[in-house]
Amino acid sequence: MRLGIVVYSNDPETVFNAFRLGVFSLGKGDTVKAFLLAKGVESEMLVDDKFNVPEQMQSFVDAGGEVFACGTCLKIRKSGSSDICPMSTLDDLHSIIEQSDKVLTF
Repeated sequence: MRLGIVVYSNDPETVFNAFRLGVFSLGKGDTVKAFLLAKGVESEMLVDDKFNVPEQMQSFVDAGGEVFACGTCLKIRKSGSSDICPMSTLDDLHSIIEQSDKVLTF
């Protein structure tokens, strides 16, 4: 299955679970791409006592997942792309949606 995950939350537990599902799905042989939108572009900075989001995101990438970050949303936050989250466009989001069998939002 080709799975698209759109993350628009900056709640650590929610984002952690989105990427946890991504890692699990990759382990099942699925292709998974994640797009960070709105507050979701803050994901790499989300760490609290229970949910280490950057670590889970790295596990996702190490397992073969791809992460894309909305360039406009990054610019609004005066942020830039990173190795894990390259700056992307709505065209990339559209491609993920178009190519996915299922799209989930968090």
